[in-house]
Amino acid sequence: MQNFLKINEKDRVVVALRPIPAGEAIAVESGGRLREVTAREDIPAGHKMAICDIPAGGEVIKYGYRIGNAKEDIPAGAWIHTHNVKTALGDLLEYTYEPVPAEEQRTEDVTFMGFRRPDGKVGVRNEIWVIPTVGCVNNVAEAIARQANACVKGTVEEVIAFPHPYGCSQMGDDQEHTRKILADLINHPNAGGVLVLGLGCENSNIDVLKSYIGEYDGNRVKFVVAQECDDEIAESVEAVKGLIDYAAGFRREPVSVSRLVIGMKCGGSDGLSGITANPLVGRFSDKLISKGGTTILTEVPEMFGAETILMNRCADRELFEKTVDLINNFKNYFKSHNQTIYENPSPGNKKGGISTLEDKSLGCTQKSGSAPVRGVLQYGETVSAPGLNLLSAPGNDLVAATALAAAGAQIVLFTTGRGTPFASPVPTVKIATNSGLAKKKSNWIDFNAGVLVEDSTMEQETEALFDYVVEVASGKKVCSEAAGFHDMAIFKQGVTL
Repeated sequence: MQNFLKINEKDRVVVALRPIPAGEAIAVESGGRLREVTAREDIPAGHKMAICDIPAGGEVIKYGYRIGNAKEDIPAGAWIHTHNVKTALGDLLEYTYEPVPAEEQRTEDVTFMGFRRPDGKVGVRNEIWVIPTVGCVNNVAEAIARQANACVKGTVEEVIAFPHPYGCSQMGDDQEHTRKILADLINHPNAGGVLVLGLGCENSNIDVLKSYIGEYDGNRVKFVVAQECDDEIAESVEAVKGLIDYAAGFRREPVSVSRLVIGMKCGGSDGLSGITANPLVGRFSDKLISKGGTTILTEVPEMFGAETILMNRCADRELFEKTVDLINNFKNYFKSHNQTIYENPSPGNKKGGISTLEDKSLGCTQKSGSAPVRGVLQYGETVSAPGLNLLSAPGNDLVAATALAAAGAQIVLFTTGRGTPFASPVPTVKIATNSGLAKKKSNWIDFNAGVLVEDSTMEQETEALFDYVVEVASGKKVCSEAAGFHDMAIFKQGVTL
């Protein structure tokens, strides 16, 4: 295993891949020759060490880009972290479209075993979903799912309830977003059948929600209003039995991977996130897009500081302008609540070696690979353009992963340097950035990208991850599914009455 990594020739830092004790000398290539740098203090694994003198106010360069400015003179060999580097980001910025040529390759098609739906969509699961219109009936929804699971048969895999606390006492866009997300999930192809469970007096009641759902197959979607039933649980279970009968008629069949939509999200980062798991997902994204598939990148606050990289990869000026709005609208959201735009990174990120938001964002956006941006989506909007899409959603794990599912992702790839057991409405593949995490939390982690700094290559792991995703799309359960975990969360943005 390497002891350290210099990511880009322009970098003024290296990342320690193991603890580097004070007094240890390392040989770093710079300008085509090796030069020796001695650690002035202990450098924790995943953290940065200066490989040249950086004056106070000078740029700290990692990934070939500025991740902040030095708070003080930093000598070569010093540990670089939050104590001596600060963000260089401002608030609202003006941007210039400077397109970077990016050609998408076309590679041979591959198939997975999926479920073709009558509306032309393709699912990777054949589940029955119970979706409450309002939090008042959450417990009822979960009771229905528990009872109805005894009736599962054929290709139907599970009955799942998705409780949430919203659907009433909301106003304006906040209420609109809730309705859109619920409608998106009701229309999701991973659900072979859906029971929409209402209370009856809520703002987002079933009659209101139907206009957001649009046309639907009455065999696939059933509605129950609890206030109109003598026994809402018994009536709902009977409705779910009918949905199971309908969905059991679907069979897995070969489907082109061009029909896959994969969401991309990262959780608690460490110093290896931008070196192993995130660039690996980026390579996966490029590979899937080369076969006609679609990927979605979200977490807008974790694009701050790296946004120009994405803007200049927009396929045209209209998409560039939409991306500018994507960034600045999210900054205005922070400002409207009198919150600091650059509050990130989190304590866990900092412990893992991330020092500034630019540091995190430049690692985070590695998940986008190198393909052109073909679509920019608002929160609650569903994907329509094949290729790389950007989605407006926050960095919160549950909210962002749910937003990806609602946008049409059948699977979410979730990179993590810290580990988490959470799930989302769709299979959520946990990709560890380091082998220590993968070994310690094997009940959480589905794929280990940590081997990239040990004994494997990016080409090998890209193939391995692609093959694994095809397996998941064909029915292989990820760890959170095997544990019975299914989460969803809606982005709460407005006043509660």
